[in-house]
Amino acid sequence: MKFNDLDRHKQLFVLALPMILSNITAPLLGLVDTAVIGHLSHAYYLGGSTVGAMIITVITWLCGFLRMSTTGLSAQAFGQQNDQSNCLILLRGIIVAFTVGLVVILLQGVYLDIALSLAGGSEQVQFYAREYSEVRVWGLPAALANLVIMGWLLGNHQAKAVMWLVITTNLINLGLDLLFVIGFEWQVKGVALATLISEYSGLIIGLIFVFKNFQHKFIGLFTNAQQLFEAVLERSALLSYFKLNRDILIRTLCLEVCFVFMTFQGARLGDDVIAANAILMNFLLLISFGLDGIANAAEVMVGKAKGENNQKNMFVSVNIALCWTGIFALAYSLMFYLAGNYFITTISNITEVVDYAQQHLFWIVALPILACWCYLYDGVYVGLMQAHIMRNSMLIATFGCFFPVWWLLEDYGNHGLWAAFSVFMLARGVTLAWHYQRNKHAF
Repeated sequence: MKFNDLDRHKQLFVLALPMILSNITAPLLGLVDTAVIGHLSHAYYLGGSTVGAMIITVITWLCGFLRMSTTGLSAQAFGQQNDQSNCLILLRGIIVAFTVGLVVILLQGVYLDIALSLAGGSEQVQFYAREYSEVRVWGLPAALANLVIMGWLLGNHQAKAVMWLVITTNLINLGLDLLFVIGFEWQVKGVALATLISEYSGLIIGLIFVFKNFQHKFIGLFTNAQQLFEAVLERSALLSYFKLNRDILIRTLCLEVCFVFMTFQGARLGDDVIAANAILMNFLLLISFGLDGIANAAEVMVGKAKGENNQKNMFVSVNIALCWTGIFALAYSLMFYLAGNYFITTISNITEVVDYAQQHLFWIVALPILACWCYLYDGVYVGLMQAHIMRNSMLIATFGCFFPVWWLLEDYGNHGLWAAFSVFMLARGVTLAWHYQRNKHAF
C-alpha cells in the first residue's frame, strides 16, 4: 500500500470532506429536530415524531438505490468520458424517482395504516406519528429526485456542489423548524412541514445548478424530444438499470428491516425507551453519515478507476480510504466516550429519557469501531457496481446475525436490541472485506 501517495490522499479528501460536511448536516438537523421536540412537555411528542419520521424515511432509504446506482454509473461514465450515457443516467433516475414518489402518495392511506399498526406504541405516539407522516409523504417525489441529483453530481466529481446543496437545504429546514415549532407552536406538524418545504426547495436549487453548469452536456446530444424519450426509455438500458437497482433495493430493504425493527420494538418497550433510542439513533446517524463521506469518495475513485480499467489506482484508493475510515472511527468513539452524556442532556431534559439513554451510551461508543468497515466496503462495491455482493452480505448479516442474536438476547430488552444491531453491522463489514480480499484481482 502506498500510504505516502500524497496526491491520492488529497484526491480522497477533495471528494470526502465536502461529503462529510454535507452528510453530517442531516443527522445534526435530526438532532435539532429531536432537541426541539425533546424539550416539549411529554415524551410522546418525541416518540410520535420518531415513528412518523421512520415511516417516511423507510421509503427514502429503500430508494437509496437511486443515489447509489446513479453515483456508480455516472462515475464510470465520467471515467469513460461518455457524456451521452452520463446525461441519460440522470434523466432516467429522476423519472424513476418521481414515479415512485407519486405511487406512494396515491397509496398513502393504505401504507400509513399498515405502518402504524406494525409500529405499535401508545395512543399518543400513534396520533402524532400519523400527523407527522400525513404531511411528510407529500415531499417524497422531491426527496427521491434529490437523491438522484446528488448521486449524479458526486459521480461527476462535484462534491462541493453536493455539500452546498445539502447544507442550504438543511439550513432552510432548520430555520423553518424553529419558526414553526417554537414561533408558531405547531409542535410535531411544524417539524414535518419544515422538512416538506425544504425538500422541494432543495429540488429547485439542485435542478437550477445542474442546468446552469451542465447544460453543455445535454444540448446537442439529441435532435428532438422523441429521440430523447426513446433513449431514456431504451429497453436494454432500463433492464440493466433495474437489475442493478433490484440488488441494491434488496440490500437496502434488509437494512431498513433492522432499523425499523429497532424503532418499532423500542416503541413496544415504552415511550421513554423509544425517546431514548431516538437520541441514540441520531448519534448513530451522525457517525454513519460522517463515515459515509469517506465511502462516498471511495465510490467515485473506484468507479472512475473501473471506468478507466486501471486496477492499480483502484487498489491504492481502497487502501487509503480504509486507513482514514479507521482513523475517523476512533475519533468518533473517543468523542462519544468523552462527551456523550453532555450531548444527551443537551438534547432532552426529561429525566427518565436522559437516564435511559445514558445507560445505553456505551453501544454508541463501540459502534464506530465495529461498523466503520461496512460503510467503506459498501462504497467500494457501489463504485464497482457489484450490487449482488452487497445484497448477499446484507442477507447474511440480517437473517444470519441480527434476528438470531436478538432472539437469543430478547430477555435483555433494549440492550438485546443494541447488541443484535452491533453484531449485524460487524457482520456486514466482515463479509464484504472477506470477499474483496479474495476477489480483488478479478475486478
